[in-house]
Amino acid sequence: MRRYIRALMLCTVFAVLSALYVYSQLFEADGGNGPKKVIITAGAKQGPAEKNGPQKAHWLNRYIMRQRGQVEVGGGGSIQSRPEPPMHLAVVACGERLEETLTMIKSAVLFSIKRICLHIFAEDQLHATFMDALESWPGFVRSRFNYTVYTISFPSENAAEWKKLFKPCASQRLFLPLILKDIDSIVYVDSDILFLQPVDRLWAFLSRFNASQLAAMAPEHEEPRIAWYSRFARHPFYGTTGINSGVMLMNMTRMRNTFFKNDMTSVGLRWEELLMPLLQKYKLNITWGDQDLLNIIFHHNPETFLQFPCQWNYRPDHCIYGSNCVSAEEDGIYILHGNRGVYHDHKQPAFRAVYEAIQKYSFGADPVATLLDPLEEELVKTTHTYCVELGSGLVRKQSDWAPKEVNRRNRMKARRCLGG
Repeated sequence: MRRYIRALMLCTVFAVLSALYVYSQLFEADGGNGPKKVIITAGAKQGPAEKNGPQKAHWLNRYIMRQRGQVEVGGGGSIQSRPEPPMHLAVVACGERLEETLTMIKSAVLFSIKRICLHIFAEDQLHATFMDALESWPGFVRSRFNYTVYTISFPSENAAEWKKLFKPCASQRLFLPLILKDIDSIVYVDSDILFLQPVDRLWAFLSRFNASQLAAMAPEHEEPRIAWYSRFARHPFYGTTGINSGVMLMNMTRMRNTFFKNDMTSVGLRWEELLMPLLQKYKLNITWGDQDLLNIIFHHNPETFLQFPCQWNYRPDHCIYGSNCVSAEEDGIYILHGNRGVYHDHKQPAFRAVYEAIQKYSFGADPVATLLDPLEEELVKTTHTYCVELGSGLVRKQSDWAPKEVNRRNRMKARRCLGG
């Protein structure tokens, strides 16, 4: 069991290494200046992007632009952009979640190929701080995304009840299809998420939806005998172990247009008609707030749901009682979910070490010296629980991580570990 867990964390760190190598090379090639300047706006509408004049593109820039859907045409090294539609990523931040949310966004920007449109729902007092922090990032980073900051909003007649359901503002995710009416699809993530794979790979699950599917999430657990829903739930839930809503992919056009089966009426209800009646019926029986409501909805509408593997939502629950996420054992962790507050206490040092490594990393800095070395120093100390032992496979010689090797052998290892 322990060798699987060691290999699991090793693959995860190779993912961090391989992605940050590309960005360190891009920073060197650009001299810290990106090809575009993005105007960031706050409010209810998306901010436009403003292009600077043309710049000469280094060969590595041209390679990365091709990876982002841009092609080189004509002579003289000129570039004509054919940008693909951006990916949309939403997060909700209330209370003390600002720094955690910024670290999540940082990991998303690091691990992305296509452009990202960020939709940040936050309490009003956090808006200026979010904008100041994001606009302080280097130009070559800001050119990869734009963002909009939104005020937290719920249906006026029940706003107080929705806001206090489970954690502050968590149920905002239920209303994204009704607020972002002009957006077709989106990835919602909790603020305690860290991307260790390109966001693009998660976004690609949209292409796997059949004609009826409109949402995708990972299971709450893999083992029914120790799963919370199968043991304790007092309401319907999806499948045998329920689903976890910390990472949620939504085709919101379909969500707005679908009539959902339910156990309250004999006719289907639209999304906006369904939520409050469900809360009124089950509020005395639900424990995890909006996540429980999603479980109830997809219990009655399983044909609309796609379940993706647990490696896309890897939580302490997958290792504190022994390893129980097979996809992560085989291919590595793709998204780390630090629920239970493990990024901010000492109960699961491996999770905290990965969080702090990404939080402290400076864009454009040497990823080996400023990310991998400090991360290793923390992870090799972890020895006394299954989750802590995720880091014990990182003992290695310094020469194994020499920059010249990052370009060749370690990136090959990373591709094998990450299934790419």
